[in-house]
Amino acid sequence: MLKPLVLTIGSDLPPGAQAPSDAPPPPDASTTVWLVDTDEQAGAAARLAPAVLDPAEHQRAAAFKYEEDRSRYVASHVALRVLLGSRLGLPPGRVCITRAPCPSCGGPHGRPVTGDGPVHFSLSHSDRLALIAVGPVPVGADVETLAPASTVTDIAGQLHPREAAELAALAPEERPAAFGRVWVRKEAYFKGLGIGLARGLALDYVGTGDTPPGDGLPGWTLTDVAVAPGFTAAVAVSTDGHPGPVRGA
Repeated sequence: MLKPLVLTIGSDLPPGAQAPSDAPPPPDASTTVWLVDTDEQAGAAARLAPAVLDPAEHQRAAAFKYEEDRSRYVASHVALRVLLGSRLGLPPGRVCITRAPCPSCGGPHGRPVTGDGPVHFSLSHSDRLALIAVGPVPVGADVETLAPASTVTDIAGQLHPREAAELAALAPEERPAAFGRVWVRKEAYFKGLGIGLARGLALDYVGTGDTPPGDGLPGWTLTDVAVAPGFTAAVAVSTDGHPGPVRGA
C-alpha cells in the first residue's frame, strides 16, 4: 500500500512562489501521489484562492450551498494548482486547466488536462480529504468515505461477477471495507480513462482483497493508497507510456 506525500499549502509567500513542502524534483518519469487535509489547509488556501483559482473555479465555489463544502472545494483546487505549478515551473494562477474530449462521445467533458506541459493529473476529494496524483502519463485517483452496509447491498450486484461473489462470501461487517476497495479502484481507473461510470461497474475486475490483482487491467497498474480510518483510496497509472515508479512518502 502506498503512503502518500502530505501537502501543506504555504500562505506567507505570493502565489507565484508557492511550492509544496517536500516537493518532488523537476518533471521526471515518476508519478507522485499527495494527500491534503482540506480542513487543515482551508485558511491558507482561502488567502491564496483569489489569485490562484480561475473564473470557472470561483464560479463553482460560489455555487456551493454550505460553507464547509465551499471551503473544501477551494482548498483541494488550490492544492492541485500549487502541485501543477511546481511541476510545470509556473505560478499556480497561470496553470491552464481544461477538459480533454470525452472518449465516448467527443464532448468537452473528458479527463481534466493542462496545455502547459506534458503533465497528467487527477484530483479526488471526499469529506475532508483530497487525493491528487501528478505524473508524466495518464493517471486516475480516488478517495472515498466507507459506504454504509445498505449501499453495499444495493450496488454489489452491479459489480463484476467475481467481485460480487467475493463480497457475498465475506462476513457482513467485512463488506463495507472490501466494497470500498473495489469502488475506489474502479473510480481511479475510470478517471484515468476519462470516461467515468459510463463504462459500467461489471466490465472490469479489480478485486476486493487487500491488494489489487496484478493483471486485472491491461495497460494500467492499480495501487491502494494509505488514508485515515473510515476512508479508502487508490490510484491508477497508465503503463502504455512506460511510466516510472509511483512515488509517495
